[in-house]
Amino acid sequence: MSDLTPSPDRPGLHVAKPSPNAPATGSAVCHCGARATATGDDQVKALVDGWTAHHGAAHGKG
Repeated sequence: MSDLTPSPDRPGLHVAKPSPNAPATGSAVCHCGARATATGDDQVKALVDGWTAHHGAAHGKG
């Protein structure tokens, strides 16, 4: 499997939770230049909510 971490060349959102007891991690890079990372289930949920509301498809690109 290739590296799924977003980058300026491949913007997007990546979320991982390797096991039910491990904290989730997430990273996002938008084509507008915004980037963010999060660790912990609540923080990753906030990252996903923010990405959905303000980046990615919100800019007309996914």
